[in-house]
This record gives sequence, C-alpha cells and structure tokens, in this order.
Amino acid sequence: MTTLRVIKIGGNDIDDPAFVQRLVTAIAAMQPKPVIVHGGGKEIGQIQQALGGEPRFVAGLRVSDETAMAAAEMVLAGAVNTRLVVALGLAGVDATGMSGVDRGLIRVRKLVHPEGDLGRVGQPIAVRTTVLWHALDADVVPVVAPISLGDDGSYNVNADDAAGAIAAALAQDRPTGSVEVTFVTNVPGVKLDGAVVAQLDAPAIDAAIISRAIYGGMIPKVKAALAVLAAGVTQARIVDMQGLEELAAGNEAGTVIAMGGVA
Repeated sequence: MTTLRVIKIGGNDIDDPAFVQRLVTAIAAMQPKPVIVHGGGKEIGQIQQALGGEPRFVAGLRVSDETAMAAAEMVLAGAVNTRLVVALGLAGVDATGMSGVDRGLIRVRKLVHPEGDLGRVGQPIAVRTTVLWHALDADVVPVVAPISLGDDGSYNVNADDAAGAIAAALAQDRPTGSVEVTFVTNVPGVKLDGAVVAQLDAPAIDAAIISRAIYGGMIPKVKAALAVLAAGVTQARIVDMQGLEELAAGNEAGTVIAMGGVA
C-alpha cells in the first residue's frame, strides 16, 4: 500500500541552501510525489520589523496584525514558496507553487483563542482537494503556502494546521491508500530513554508528557502530530532531514504516531 505524504517544512531551516538542496533531492526520489506545506516564521519576523512592526505572540502563536499579515503574504506566498519551487525545478522535479488562497484551496474561519486576539489567524474548515489531485495525478509536486481564504479576505494559518487539514481531506478521497503528515524537524524522532522510538500511539504520548519522559522542545512537536491525528489523518511521522532521505529511499525512519495504535 503506497503512502501519500504531506510533508511539513518549518521556517527555521528554509533559508539554508544546504537544507533546501537535501530536501529537493529527497523529494525528487519519492513516489508518489508528495504535497509540501511550508512555514517561514524567522523571515516573517524580519520583514515585519522592516515594515515598522514588531512580532507579537499569544501562547506561542504569531499575532497577525496588519504588518504581520503583509509580511506573511510576502514571505510565505512570495519568497519562500518561489525559493522552493525554483530549487525543485533545478532538481528536475515538476512543481507548482500555490497558497491556500489560490482557487480557494484552503477555506478558513477566524481562529478564536482563549488567551487573546490573534488578529488575522485562520482555522481551516475546508480543503478543495481537486486542486491538489490535478497536480498529483500529473506527477507534479504542489508547494503550499498556508495563506488561506476567509469570508472577508486572506488569513495566516499555522503550517502544522494547514498540513493536517490537507492530509485529512486527501485521506477522505483515498480509501485504498494511506496519507501521512511527515514533520521534518531538527531531531530524528521521539526519544524515550535516550533512543528513538519507531512507533507510538496517542495515549502513550499523553502518558509520556505527563511523566516528563517527553519534555522541552519535543512537546510542541508531538502535540503538532496529535493535532493532525485529531483532524482525521491516519498517522503522522517525526523525522529529521536524514530520516526524510531514508524515507525517499524506501526505508523506515523517525517515529510514526497514530491515534490508538500504528496503522
């Protein structure tokens, strides 16, 4: 059974040419071709400050005020998206850049957070999967920036949330194959007792967080994985770049996480 991957790339390494080169080389070797969803947090903050704004966060989430939204659109739907599509093209990969706004790919409502107003931050409510299937069926890699469409204009969406929504929607269309969100991070997987665990389920992760076997920077990573499972995705995986290269070669890597046991 083939696995269709929705690969989520964070913003911390996406300006590193060596990282991007390894990424596109791995993508070039993958079949079926994946969907890429990317962030761009570090560069968004830099552009926001250049526009006279100051990055603000509520509970770790970026507040998308007027300058932050302008910066997010410039970076996500502009510079970063183009950078990835160019690199893929130079590696011989047929790729197309898009945002959640294009053809109404990702529809959202304003995200209401109990700790404060996040501005124009959206929560996905629908994904127009035909836009993605038109590309995937032609062996084209969609490269998706998580700027998305609300009833009153564009919204910024957390890339983890966008990847989860896309994967869940694609899974509904694909009953005979699995869909996985693959988080490319700076760690090879979830470590327990010093060793990477190949498979975990949601209850085991919850217990490990409570017991502090999972702690620090790994907590937001596994919570992002649990969030995509809650959105309806069969499984998620946490890998580093070396792990992604192993997956491209047809090998197992990283930690697979499923809701109540690994699929």
